[in-house]
Amino acid sequence: MSAETSPSAPYDALVLLSFGGPEGPDDVVPFLENVTRGRGIPRERLVEVGEHYFAFGGRSPINDQNKELLAALRAELDARGLGGLPLVWGNRNWDPYLTDALREAHEAGARRVLVLTTSAYASYSGCRQYREDVAASLIALAGEGRALRADKVRHYFNAPGFLDANTDAVLAALDELDDDVRDGAHLVFTTHSIPTAMAEAAGPGGGAYEAQHEAVRAEVVRRVAERTGVEHPSALVYCSRSGPPTQPWLEPDVNDHLEAVSAAGAPSAVVAPIGFISDHMEVKYDLDTEAAETAEGLGLPVARAATAGVHGAFVSSLVDLVLERSAAERGEQPQRAAVGPLGPSHDVCPVGCCRNLRTPEKPAACGADWADPPVAAGAPAASA
Repeated sequence: MSAETSPSAPYDALVLLSFGGPEGPDDVVPFLENVTRGRGIPRERLVEVGEHYFAFGGRSPINDQNKELLAALRAELDARGLGGLPLVWGNRNWDPYLTDALREAHEAGARRVLVLTTSAYASYSGCRQYREDVAASLIALAGEGRALRADKVRHYFNAPGFLDANTDAVLAALDELDDDVRDGAHLVFTTHSIPTAMAEAAGPGGGAYEAQHEAVRAEVVRRVAERTGVEHPSALVYCSRSGPPTQPWLEPDVNDHLEAVSAAGAPSAVVAPIGFISDHMEVKYDLDTEAAETAEGLGLPVARAATAGVHGAFVSSLVDLVLERSAAERGEQPQRAAVGPLGPSHDVCPVGCCRNLRTPEKPAACGADWADPPVAAGAPAASA
């Protein structure tokens, strides 16, 4: 199939862009230095935070999970006749780094790529910061004489397959509970806490991070009730808070919420990490370790729902989004599948979307304020 007639045209490659994670104990502090660079966090504090990783042998599960997702995406692309579309993987904070992945794609002949991030929701840390990294990589590669254009798959929190995967996960977790406590189970939907200022700036008009999660919570609760005949009490709560105690972050914390529902007489709970697409460190430590210990201390039976991972419907939806964006770029009018009241997200991030409140404004690719392509290493891109 020629490039002109391929369903993935005009894209020459698909790039999976993720956060990255250490592969062993010696990687932990350097990895955390990458994550926190420019924030002035002392090394001793990074060593303290690194204990979460050291408790798991100094190795994050996220890299293996990305490899599983890559394999699942490759299989889905091949099954749809897109075996010729290269699929590469790059990280923001650890090897394989994004710049190296994009260089590899360019060397293989790619001149225009589509980026799929492992973050389903809008926020600075979940979207614009990734876009800043894409911009930095494009500028660096332009300095090597490698002109490359990049677009980004839209937010997929309300993609049909993501909701299918999370609904199936909650139903499976409910089945793990004993019969006498199942119907009264509280559904505790969890995501990564962020500073309230960041939450207020999320999306084109602000507040998108919370609104998108609440839409997922409501839809999963509705679907579970439809399947079981029981409408479970539910709430959106947060985990993985960091930063100084004086800085407001989104609440309630998952541990505080478990204490509250236990005190109110809840017979059991399901913890559903809808804010994450795979079981990386925030899930393994904050939920499977800390929250599980909280529940055990309360005598509260808790089952933890799976993340979307490589659920077949989720992977299928991701490929649908790739083909949707490809068709839109060819000037077609593809169906934009989205479940719930918020509708499909924008393809190109508007000016000022998910503003960077932590550091001086940086160029961010895949947005209306990006000059594409950059002309040289260090060349400034247009920004709001």
